Amino acid sequence: MTAATYDARIGSQTATLPLVPVSDTLTIALFMTIDHGVAFLDVAGRELAEQLRPLEPEIVVSAATLGIPVAIEVTRHLGLDDYLILQKSQKVHLRDALRESVRAITSDSGSEFLLDQARIPAIAGKRVVFVDDVLSSGSSVAAALRLLDRAGAIVVGIGVLLEEGDDWRDVLGERAALVRSLGTIPLFPTEAPTA
Repeated sequence: MTAATYDARIGSQTATLPLVPVSDTLTIALFMTIDHGVAFLDVAGRELAEQLRPLEPEIVVSAATLGIPVAIEVTRHLGLDDYLILQKSQKVHLRDALRESVRAITSDSGSEFLLDQARIPAIAGKRVVFVDDVLSSGSSVAAALRLLDRAGAIVVGIGVLLEEGDDWRDVLGERAALVRSLGTIPLFPTEAPTA
């Protein structure tokens, strides 16, 4: 039996994604930035940066871990030198970090975004774009935006490689208009096993 896949357009490129059940009723086309080569992310980062450039961002922010390659490539292609990553695991230097609870569609449990207090000056009062790999339920992006708001960032855009479904629109509300993406993928019903 061959695994089911979905061919997703991501800007000018195509990625064959495995279909993975995440619940009894929902299956997703799983896109993992770490499963695609440096050249793929270079092109995707350039194409996403071109969509975000008119917003005149001063710094790029993303979330650990799968958003890191997106942040690096978008930052590089925007001609910027600094980016900020919201952490998800406690480190010694994050004891007094700003925190925001988050629950993602691809995780079995909740977690927190952690923003190092020492990095707040890099975003406070600055034009920020938040970038990530996939925007699905919107809960992770909404949590990141709440944290950036608390730190005084001026969020001017949200850039993602893929939009998945459209539940995220209600979660982000008015900020859904800030989203720029390189492609969309549908959500799939989980098929009942056959006897």
